Amino acid sequence: MGKLDGKVAVVTGAGRGIGRAIALAYAAEGAKVVVASRTGSTVDKVVGEIVAAGGTALGLSCDVAQRQQVFAMIEKAAQTFGTIDILVNNAQGFGKEGALTHAPVFVPIQDFDEEVLEFTFRSGFMSTLWAMKAAFPYLSRAGGKIINFGSPQAQVNLEGGMAYNMTKEAVRSLSRTAAREWGPLGITVNVINPIMLTDALKEAYETAPTTFDGTIAQVPLRRFGKPETDLAPVAVFLASRDSDFLTGMTMQVDGGFFMRA
Repeated sequence: MGKLDGKVAVVTGAGRGIGRAIALAYAAEGAKVVVASRTGSTVDKVVGEIVAAGGTALGLSCDVAQRQQVFAMIEKAAQTFGTIDILVNNAQGFGKEGALTHAPVFVPIQDFDEEVLEFTFRSGFMSTLWAMKAAFPYLSRAGGKIINFGSPQAQVNLEGGMAYNMTKEAVRSLSRTAAREWGPLGITVNVINPIMLTDALKEAYETAPTTFDGTIAQVPLRRFGKPETDLAPVAVFLASRDSDFLTGMTMQVDGGFFMRA
């Protein structure tokens, strides 16, 4: 018996990195997994990995910066598997419409491009809100699990990261509000704040190496986490019955980084 047998999980940004690790872990624990991401080729690859391992998965291309696509993705997931029990809002876009990047843009407030601010907020906070609203009718049937993503760097207000900081802290506020409003329905809402060695982090390091050298020096464990072994087990815990009495919390999966605050 897996911890998530019989459950249906939707994971956004699941084509690589953290989302991929969570999708694979959920499938290994018995969940039917909806692998959602903007890039169809990465979606197909992750679905193939799950199916090859004996799991069940549905791949859906979805640009979370587009409201209609988010609602359509949730509806397709529910139509295919009958319901939704677990929602993981991991996707986050960077850059701006028509000029995307794989990592946050670090610019002083006085010079910050408002188009970058708008897109970062829309693809992070608004996409999370849209998915939660779309999935609510299904999650509320028997008490579902929502896992959203913040950032310890946003908590300490990393210089130059206004759009990212604002977006991730707004997600945490939304999550706590939903935890209070939806708790009576049995829905739990929690946040993971990770520091993981992802492709986005590698690219960010290339553009701002001194910033990230400083970051890792402040991690007591002196390394970035690995999505498969350091984060996915936490995501499984938050999606399982083991966390039924935990809601409105932020899990600092960051090697102790937040202790600097």
